[in-house]
Amino acid sequence: MRCQEFLEGADVLKNVLILCTGNSCRSQMAEELWNHHGQGEWQAASAGSKPAGYVHELAVQVMDELGLDISSNRSKNLSEFADQSIDLVVTVCDNAKESCPAFPGAGEALHWPFDDPADATGSDEEKMKMFRRVRDEISDRISLYLKS
Repeated sequence: MRCQEFLEGADVLKNVLILCTGNSCRSQMAEELWNHHGQGEWQAASAGSKPAGYVHELAVQVMDELGLDISSNRSKNLSEFADQSIDLVVTVCDNAKESCPAFPGAGEALHWPFDDPADATGSDEEKMKMFRRVRDEISDRISLYLKS
């Protein structure tokens, strides 16, 4: 999603910005999951304090397992969203919580730390298990929030 598209939906939808350090795994998955679970009431975007410059291939694969396509997403810098009105900011890693600036226009800020699946070691299947676990934890957390 382009930043301008995020702004254009601000009048109709609630905006959530999901932050992590690299914007390559957790925040990318969370962005798509939030858009999916938000059922047209939310518009999600994600960014990183130090963007990796790519979306992790295993994140793309585990999201594809759910029929959600993040293959055309890009890793974005949080500065792209600095002047935007945001209803909710969610940090999904401790580094992002510490390094991200405050968003004065944000109505709410939450910190939901998740393990970094990019740190997974072992066989390809073991790495995929980690990505799936983190994806499912993010999905569950978003669902609980949206039901509250």
